[in-house]
Amino acid sequence: MELKGFYCFMILLIVSFSDASRLSKTPVKSIKSEDGDVIDCVHISRQPAFDNPLLRNHVIQTRPKFSLEGLPANKLSNSKNLPIAQLWQLSGSCPEETIPIRRTKQVDALTASSIHRNLHSTVARHTEQIRQEGRPKLQLAAALVEGEYYGAKATINIWGPLVQQSNELTTSLLSISRGSSLSNLSSIEVGWQVNPSLYNDNRTRLFTFWWNRFKGCYDLLCSGFIQITNKIALGGALSPLSIYHGEQFDIDVFVLKDASQDVWWLQVGKETLGYWPTSLLPNLANSASTILWGGIVFDSESDGQHTTTQMGSGHPPEEGFEGASYMKNLQVVVESDNLSPLSNPVAIAQQPNCYNVTLGKSSYSGDYIFYGGPGRNPNCP
Repeated sequence: MELKGFYCFMILLIVSFSDASRLSKTPVKSIKSEDGDVIDCVHISRQPAFDNPLLRNHVIQTRPKFSLEGLPANKLSNSKNLPIAQLWQLSGSCPEETIPIRRTKQVDALTASSIHRNLHSTVARHTEQIRQEGRPKLQLAAALVEGEYYGAKATINIWGPLVQQSNELTTSLLSISRGSSLSNLSSIEVGWQVNPSLYNDNRTRLFTFWWNRFKGCYDLLCSGFIQITNKIALGGALSPLSIYHGEQFDIDVFVLKDASQDVWWLQVGKETLGYWPTSLLPNLANSASTILWGGIVFDSESDGQHTTTQMGSGHPPEEGFEGASYMKNLQVVVESDNLSPLSNPVAIAQQPNCYNVTLGKSSYSGDYIFYGGPGRNPNCP
């Protein structure tokens, strides 16, 4: 199985490139969130995407030509799949025809790139090597399928895992990609992460990331993703979070290729966030070849030992519901915009004593995984 391109991409996801042109737009309204964020409500036509020369004459698509009607219900007992809630929404809302953009200073947007400059240099020289001294810097525990796909879906359990070092991160995501090397790789990612070097805190935040041929971008930090909703802020903190042996909370994420519009649409919950034009992702112009669901931790090995940064809930998959983190209703679009169950999914865990994954299927939650772990422990020194 050819995973080289995905692993190279994931290293560069951590680098989190940003354009210096990150919005210096005048907001229609600004909202101060209780978590310290400032959300600027910017007119939809003045969002960062249109700083890209490829999109300057782009006509905004106001809605996709698909729906989630008829999809199986989320039946896993005691979990709550609520309309996506972000802390800033408690302090106000953005007007119609605007989009919420989390305010980010240019120096903050470049912090992650600065911290991981040496790592990026190493990857640029050795695109096939993601290991240093025998241990993967990226710890992956996930399910993966390969084929021809036009979309994918997941219900992702939301947690607040601990991150040991500010230059580390932990993320739970859905990844859609095509390409085997950095020179021809196009990819879309969506999920949640705790990334102190990017967001300057340890909150669990909704994120997107796209990558194409040596350039990538988080959220709306540079041009690329076109947002159409005024209700959800990319990079905004999620609330509430799941409780160990207590109440569980989820978000639905769905990415679908619309051939008639030449875009990949993103839906979170019942809200259509926006889309990535295929002109920015040439290798995804027709379809994706690899879909992945799971967790990733970046281990900086700052003290010469494995990190204690947690993946998912911070507990291993054997603990099951209310203990381990899960993703359920894992589905793919194979043809005719119909969601299908997985065919021959493969489980990948690079360091199973640190972070692991188990696959399953049930009538309640379809294809699912339990995944994650605590990082360093007696069996993971």
